[in-house]
Amino acid sequence: MAELSHVDDKNRPTMVDVGDKAVTSREAHARTAVVLPEAVLAALDGDEIQSKKGPVFATAIIAGVMAAKKTHELIPFCHPLGLDNCDVSITMDGDRAVIDCRCKVTHKTGVEMEALTGASVAALTVYDMCKALSHDIVISETRLMMKTGGKQDFRRDG
Repeated sequence: MAELSHVDDKNRPTMVDVGDKAVTSREAHARTAVVLPEAVLAALDGDEIQSKKGPVFATAIIAGVMAAKKTHELIPFCHPLGLDNCDVSITMDGDRAVIDCRCKVTHKTGVEMEALTGASVAALTVYDMCKALSHDIVISETRLMMKTGGKQDFRRDG
């Protein structure tokens, strides 16, 4: 059985010591889907939704990047990372806004939490900016799609 990495031998929460780990290039890709109801889809003009608060997807992209950069301030045991890159994109797939967040760093620890946080906050921003149109927005399927450069690489099909 796998052991949890963020608890010590007395089962107390602890930060992982990465001091002896090698610095490597690490990447992660996370995806979140936001299911948009008809009232929100009706406001879609091409690949953007204009709201009273401004362009929804463009604002969500900025929020996602900002969140990825601040992940260590939100998740207790995440190490502060100076990201080499963070790219958030939003595409429509039927009634779903698919948010992809890809992060890259050269460091001793991975960036999957940054990618997951970026995708999640981008989705929350879409919700916040569209809630005046409908509260039937559903944020779903936040998941890690890929990570490389650490002890174990991971890639999800699809």
